[in-house]
Amino acid sequence: MRRVSKIAVAGIATAALAFSATACGSSSGEGDKDKGIGLAYDVGGRGDHSFNDSAAKGLDKAKKDLKVGGKEMTAKNTDTEADRYQKLADLADAGYNPVVGVGYAYTPSLAKAAKKYKDTDFAIVDSVVEAKNVTSLVSAEHEGSYLAGVAAALKSKSGKVGFIGGTNSALIKKFAAGYVQGVKATKPKATVDVQWVTPGSTDGFALPDRGKDIAEGMLDKNIDVIYSAAGGSGAGAIEATAKKKGTWSIGVDGDQYYEQGLANYKNSILTSVVKNVDGSVYDFITSVLKDKKPMTGVQTYDLKQGGVSLSYSGGFLDDIKPKIEEAKKKIIAGDIKVTSTYSG
Repeated sequence: MRRVSKIAVAGIATAALAFSATACGSSSGEGDKDKGIGLAYDVGGRGDHSFNDSAAKGLDKAKKDLKVGGKEMTAKNTDTEADRYQKLADLADAGYNPVVGVGYAYTPSLAKAAKKYKDTDFAIVDSVVEAKNVTSLVSAEHEGSYLAGVAAALKSKSGKVGFIGGTNSALIKKFAAGYVQGVKATKPKATVDVQWVTPGSTDGFALPDRGKDIAEGMLDKNIDVIYSAAGGSGAGAIEATAKKKGTWSIGVDGDQYYEQGLANYKNSILTSVVKNVDGSVYDFITSVLKDKKPMTGVQTYDLKQGGVSLSYSGGFLDDIKPKIEEAKKKIIAGDIKVTSTYSG
């Protein structure tokens, strides 16, 4: 009886010690770092046929190539800064490393998380967070959008084109700035109608019905080419143009001509401004898990290095491709300075 008691006490002591060690690991959030990749999407998440889906492609490729697991989370329209932070903290606490925040809306929360979880490698897409354990993955959206403006101006028969932004943030204004400049440089008399799905709110990236309504309003005004930088809301705009003969939509982030969810509308998708979000996310993940030399600082993916581009899928730009390529060469050479500021 006495011997059993000693064993029981020893067992209890061992369990208590194990519990204590586990608790310490949990509180630091830096215990097990072998769970794989943590990724937090912006509003709309995987399946938005745009920005988030592009990041998902990079994640999927990394998981396949590196044979690792991962966990995905998605922000809601109602999420506060605290909610976004909690998603990142939960991933770090659970031992996922690296952790990627997809979208500029994660900027404050990721900065806070990086400060607390110093041994976790973080990345943020489309924004800059200055910290030793954060890589900022940014793109030259305005350069790709300039080429879209050239294409829109040359393809428009009415001389009226449109732009739909998810919100009037500094990032989305970069798309608008390049687009308007490209249109005006190509056809100075052309007009550009710029509208925002939800000014001042990230809700505008997941409201396809609202995107459709705005596009229909533009089409009623004889606008015949519409470029949307609005995430899932842009899918609504693409649907609207597909229903009116002789009008075009311009996709964004991924090559939307090949998006399965938009297959019924692909013959009205003139082109897409492709951002290499999948490539930048993949590059970052492999730098951490494969190369063991995490990227650091700001990594800019521009037109020169193929970080942004204009797609030629569908062959709808074949007749004007030489003019687009000429503009591309001038941007890369520095002969055309594309503005990233829109003040309209």
